Amino acid sequence: MSASPEAPLRVLFCIGVNQNFFDLPTGRSKIVWDGFTSMLGQLYELPGVTVLGTIDDDRHMVGPSDSWPWTCYLLADVADQPTVAAACDLFRTVQVGEHGLWRYMKIEARVGRPLPEPEATR
Repeated sequence: MSASPEAPLRVLFCIGVNQNFFDLPTGRSKIVWDGFTSMLGQLYELPGVTVLGTIDDDRHMVGPSDSWPWTCYLLADVADQPTVAAACDLFRTVQVGEHGLWRYMKIEARVGRPLPEPEATR
């Protein structure tokens, strides 16, 4: 089963926290959180992005996440590949002090399509 050409891409944005975040002096992490929430706001506002849900595992995972399992995830329907790239580029453009957000966090987009809905059981 293939998605129609007009169907949005189903994208899982996987977000990890880098060691640089944990190397910050105590009390300095709020500036990164402010940058992260700014990035989220901009991602939600990107034309062609419909956020379906989020999950944050920072209560059960402490330390950097360079790959799976990631610190948090955002599931969205996205219009096309350039919009997926624009969402990832927010990590380059959002500033955290004198650095980009990418200094402290990373993002990876997994692009696919929704599974078919199961038929209702009777």
